[in-house]
Amino acid sequence: MSIIYQSLAHSSWNCKYHVIFVPKYRKKVIYGKIREKLGPIFQELARQKECSIVEGKLVVDHVHICIEIPPKYAVSSIIGFLKGKSAIAIARMSGKDRNFNGENFWARGYAVSTVGYDLEAIRKYIRDQEDQDQNGACVLK
Repeated sequence: MSIIYQSLAHSSWNCKYHVIFVPKYRKKVIYGKIREKLGPIFQELARQKECSIVEGKLVVDHVHICIEIPPKYAVSSIIGFLKGKSAIAIARMSGKDRNFNGENFWARGYAVSTVGYDLEAIRKYIRDQEDQDQNGACVLK
């Protein structure tokens, strides 16, 4: 078996997804204190669900992530977990200590596509988001 595949008990897999999601109302709030801390938060949350972020970029009003998700998890559950828990972490950064659920940060949906063997093209696209955005971006890796 090739090195690009990982193994579970009864399967070998290579499942990578390109995911894009935005803050509510496309607010340009990813910059500043939030931007510096959001990358490590996403990395830790992905690790908790046995996933890994291959490439990522925090652009001024949206997030690009290339994430590797084991086939035993649904993509929607992992993205819901990332968005929900990161919204709670953002609320904590904003000074709220209790009685919050983070429901007011991320917009409801997301865009996802499978990567397949075009991994380098997707990684280059995510890296080049900074060139497309005049304000710069933060790398998640």
